[in-house]
Amino acid sequence: MKNVLLIGVGPHARRSHLPALAAGQRDGLVGTVCGVDVFGAASVLTVFDSDDGPRDLPVTPVVPFSAGEQALPDAVRQTLDALVARRGIDAVVVATEPAFHMVYARWALARGLSVLLDKPLGVRPHASTDPAQAGAILTDVDDLLARYQLARRHHPDVVVSVQSQRRYHPAFWQLRDLIAEVAEATGCPVTSVQSFHSDGQWRLPDELLDLDYHGYDLGYGKCAHSGYHFFDLIPWLLAAGDASGKIADTVRVHAEVTRPVDLLAQLGVADYERLFDGFAARNRYTEVELHTALHGFGEVDASISLAFTSAGATLTLASLNLFHNSFSQRGNLAPAAALYKGNGRVRQETHIIQQGPFQALHLHSLQTLEDDSAGDRYATGGDRHIEVHVFRNNRFRPGWEPYTRLGHNDLTATADGQLAAPTQQSSRRRSMHEFLLYLNGRRDRQQMRSDLTTHRTAAALMTGTYLSMAHRYSGTLPEATLSLTPTSAAIPSLVRGREVIVR
Repeated sequence: MKNVLLIGVGPHARRSHLPALAAGQRDGLVGTVCGVDVFGAASVLTVFDSDDGPRDLPVTPVVPFSAGEQALPDAVRQTLDALVARRGIDAVVVATEPAFHMVYARWALARGLSVLLDKPLGVRPHASTDPAQAGAILTDVDDLLARYQLARRHHPDVVVSVQSQRRYHPAFWQLRDLIAEVAEATGCPVTSVQSFHSDGQWRLPDELLDLDYHGYDLGYGKCAHSGYHFFDLIPWLLAAGDASGKIADTVRVHAEVTRPVDLLAQLGVADYERLFDGFAARNRYTEVELHTALHGFGEVDASISLAFTSAGATLTLASLNLFHNSFSQRGNLAPAAALYKGNGRVRQETHIIQQGPFQALHLHSLQTLEDDSAGDRYATGGDRHIEVHVFRNNRFRPGWEPYTRLGHNDLTATADGQLAAPTQQSSRRRSMHEFLLYLNGRRDRQQMRSDLTTHRTAAALMTGTYLSMAHRYSGTLPEATLSLTPTSAAIPSLVRGREVIVR
């Protein structure tokens, strides 16, 4: 059994990480679990719901520090070092605000501690407005890769796994298998991807300033919140078509975004006074004050165009649409206490994949409210809705089925031959379980599905997106071009090679 330190005990950690760690204790994989968070963010004894009922987590407070710090302040470092020594910590789960991911991961690797890192790998404050900060996202990832290599020299078993749960989701593995089958048969790579994700995070004008959970005040937003999942998903799906031998070496990125000030143009203070009784009495800000205060805030929505090229020729066109300001089930003036999955947030997600003239794949997961009990939970609008539609050119290959629909019960087989629910929560649990199995010597490094070394292309896409935003904000050309095969000097030899650099 291994002892685990959870850094960041917010709503996501209490809903996902802590129940998974409690299950690990039940399965004999985890010994002690303790937490760390900044003063005032969590109780010294934090209650969470596990599979077998409520549990308590001891939480050690640390002093707050600025986002974007490259090293932990001495007081924080000393507190963590003492906690590691006192509790015999073997591994760390980093679940903080994204701008703090890197500094905690660096600290852990310097001490030979394995890390389960929440998405994204990292982000810099003001990345959406300052090109230098946007470009530093990828620089930070390269630095972390180098530190990972150094840590493995001294601690060969150390691992950094990224919780990118769609890599563990059986429906997305089904997509990869279908892509690989056609690539093997035809030599055709994925030629087009259209991805859409929305989560209905409806913030009223005053809440854009007053609510800090998944806020925009640090100069980034949706793309660093849930958006990273799709920066990772697209190259992960493209890699399934590598049997074609046609592999991109460069990506061009162009992003258009809406920011909080744009939301005021869509629905202003006067609109909200009409829509919600009591808003005028609650709201402390005039429209002019909001415009001034929201200047420089990060993106709410993003529409991103990607062109993956090889030797100058375009192999794959992709569009990625990421929206917080989207269909919601919020109806009250007062925000819900649970902002992570409450407050009317609704996840809707679609992916359309074309493989030249041979195959089209459509994945749809369209929900209304997660806790709605009425109706069929597996039908469109239900909290467990997911379906995949497969279209194949059977005029070219008569043995192919021209159309197949795969529903929830058809999408439960995982890549390792197990059965799992095709849900995001189940897939997050599988990510943690894999990490715990590895820590206990029951999973080989080669079996890890989301090792840090396989995430550089996702980091490049996120960097390019923020570079495009920042260039537009500063009045320069809003397109970024990034190499997917960086020089060996930029990447440690441990992770050099097409299989990890490109994908």
